[in-house]
Amino acid sequence: MGNCLKSPTSDDISLLHESQSDRASFGEGTEPDQEPPPPYQEQIRIAQRIGLIQHLPKGVYDPGRDGSEKKIRECVICMMDFVYGDPIRFLPCMHIYHLDCIDDWLMRSFTCPSCMEPVDAALLSSYETN
Repeated sequence: MGNCLKSPTSDDISLLHESQSDRASFGEGTEPDQEPPPPYQEQIRIAQRIGLIQHLPKGVYDPGRDGSEKKIRECVICMMDFVYGDPIRFLPCMHIYHLDCIDDWLMRSFTCPSCMEPVDAALLSSYETN
């Protein structure tokens, strides 16, 4: 079971923010536990994925005046109920998730966690029609 409220970790996104000094010192007395930076092609793939994620629409969760409407009330990634004002992201298949949950998910798998619809195909087709 995931948690979208986790603290930031050194994941794919942080690799893009590596400073020049870190790269310059790599290989000269580095710690044995330190991992080498990912290959250039991997960094490009990560940057492209981040760019696509940023094009997905986001909003704020609002269950409406009447809470009895048939709306999604739970993020299926972290299994926590949406609360009024939570930042959310909409996928092309119209499923919604907590912003942090889905962004983290999409860095690993570019498919909707609910219906497994490929997110990148829907994004790319929307660009072709415009």
